[in-house]
Amino acid sequence: MALLYGLLWRLLLVLVHVNRALVSWLRVRLRSWKGRLWERAMAALLLPLALAGFPDHHKKLNHNPDANANPVTGNRADSRRSRWLADGRSLEKLPVHIGLLVSEEQPSYTDIANLVVWCMAVGISYVSVYDNHGIFRKNNSRLLEEIMRQQQDLLGVEGSKYNVEFLSNCSDKQQHHETKNIPDPELVVKFGPVNSTLGFLPWHIRLTEFISLPSHRNISYEDLLGVLQRYSVCQQRLGQ
Repeated sequence: MALLYGLLWRLLLVLVHVNRALVSWLRVRLRSWKGRLWERAMAALLLPLALAGFPDHHKKLNHNPDANANPVTGNRADSRRSRWLADGRSLEKLPVHIGLLVSEEQPSYTDIANLVVWCMAVGISYVSVYDNHGIFRKNNSRLLEEIMRQQQDLLGVEGSKYNVEFLSNCSDKQQHHETKNIPDPELVVKFGPVNSTLGFLPWHIRLTEFISLPSHRNISYEDLLGVLQRYSVCQQRLGQ
């Protein structure tokens, strides 16, 4: 009998442990189920409020052009500006005034606009654009619009005022240059096959360095940088 009582007692202990384990498991499951139910209920309540506030947020984005700007494009423009400014500062000397002499028959407004923007980006203060037939001077508004467009595309900024003048082989070029208090050009980049200055400011180029390139069409920033590097190491005798 003692053995039988012992077995029954052990069986009761096992049943008690099983009961406790089952109750604990049911409590955990119930809490988890209640938590999910609570989350779903809160989501169902908050979703209409979120949807109601979305149109106002969308309107704010539409009224704020900076919020819709592409951050990748902005970072690329900032990188260009920093790199080009660093290129200018790395040169031993940089012209304050540069002339762009175009001797080709069919000028490219986009390429000239790129050159102007690049010159200003590296730190050149004045740019003169000259062609013998006065095409750029007659159509200066068109070239200025292209400069502004390329400024936006290349640098990601707009509204900056550039010190650009448009010259041609005419009788008033000396007076036009003097009235603006623009310093004489230290460097003139000549584009085209013609081996001549084509009357480019004859009274102001006594100490000017001339560097020739085959064409201004499809010119790259590296081409301009190469010209500036050649100028930075050239020795100007200055009449000595």
